[in-house]
Amino acid sequence: MPGLLVTLALAALGAYLLATHTGHVLWALPYLLLLACPLMHLFMHRGHRHDVRHDG
Repeated sequence: MPGLLVTLALAALGAYLLATHTGHVLWALPYLLLLACPLMHLFMHRGHRHDVRHDG
């Protein structure tokens, strides 16, 4: 339930920013995408901890 509330709050904030500050959002979009790349790499690969093996 708290995850849903956070998601809805972030969606509302995003809609507000896009509606009122479209120029600023579009200016920052390439930088946000570049920032997302290392964050996705870190979280999707779990920091490259290759020393821990989980054999199923």
